[in-house]
Amino acid sequence: MTDWSKCPDVESNPDIVSGAWVVRGTRIPADAVIDNAEDGYTAEEIVGQIYPNLPLEPARRVIAFALGTHAPHPVG
Repeated sequence: MTDWSKCPDVESNPDIVSGAWVVRGTRIPADAVIDNAEDGYTAEEIVGQIYPNLPLEPARRVIAFALGTHAPHPVG
């Protein structure tokens, strides 16, 4: 299970999706993004086919974080 508290691209708010970890600024659960990645979808496919309102770069970073590769987060 992923410790999302260490990922800067996700947030948990009790008023958004019952406090589930979501991609920051969205209502898209981080675990849903990861489930799709584990099913073989690329970040581009997840954004293009499943969650068109999900920005691509945060999707890539969330997947990388969950896979343990921790893509660098842009500064600023």
